[in-house]
Amino acid sequence: MVKIAVASGKGGTGKTFIATNLAFSLLRNNSGTILVDCDAETPDAVAFFDTKESGRFEVMQEIPVIDTDACTFCGKCSEYCNYNAIFILHPVKIIQVIRDLCHGCGACTIACKFGAITEQAESLGHVTTYSVNGPDLIVEARANIGVMSPVPVIKAALKRINGLPEYIILDAPPGTSCPFVQTVAASDYVILVTEPTPFGLSDLKLSVETLRNIDKPFGVIINRAGLGYDKVKEYLNQENIPELLEVPFSKEIARMYSNGELYSEKDTLFAGQLLSIGQNIVAKYGNSGYQR
Repeated sequence: MVKIAVASGKGGTGKTFIATNLAFSLLRNNSGTILVDCDAETPDAVAFFDTKESGRFEVMQEIPVIDTDACTFCGKCSEYCNYNAIFILHPVKIIQVIRDLCHGCGACTIACKFGAITEQAESLGHVTTYSVNGPDLIVEARANIGVMSPVPVIKAALKRINGLPEYIILDAPPGTSCPFVQTVAASDYVILVTEPTPFGLSDLKLSVETLRNIDKPFGVIINRAGLGYDKVKEYLNQENIPELLEVPFSKEIARMYSNGELYSEKDTLFAGQLLSIGQNIVAKYGNSGYQR
């Protein structure tokens, strides 16, 4: 079993395009595959498959509720909170939980010695599983609108992987912030998808630096190749970064993607290239011993 995260430093590079087509190519080869959509703020991988919802559950977080009648305004709860989620004004005896900053760690309830803090469950989002012709294929993390951090929802989605599929494809959130790190940290190998533009190169460098800091192996797919900006390839050569594939700039690919169609279903050469990438990764990094 191997867990492959498909990620990018910026949005719009074709990350979901690669993730969905990679999953389809592996499935068509009769390889056991699950696609986990970890882009919890804008999940859309399910749009490319004919699926049936097979399960759903809410992701909850315990939010502190402060009883001001029992509170002595000692400030210990605020001191214990690493996320500055408790606002307190001692002179006028005002205390307030800033819900958007709360991570539900429970430190404030431990700090309070006067029983003034209880907890109330609040929904952060939900995880939905989708099946294709029987077995589950897609696990989707979807955070509620306005939720500050989708990380707990992503964690919950990663725990919903059933069985022992040969491949687990993780469609990571864009950027290099906490949701990105949470997803790639759960993988054995990362495919970075970039584009041959100055913005693509700039954000690729940030992704590479992040993955090197957490010691995660990776390679790069250049999407929309042929736009005339060669500095991305120069950077990969200078840094000895494996270039896994070039996907040409194509109006047909863009048309099919915008219609929710899988290009690998039409282009067998492209499907074969993705299949080869997956097989090479599982041969080298499979059964790495990662524990969910």
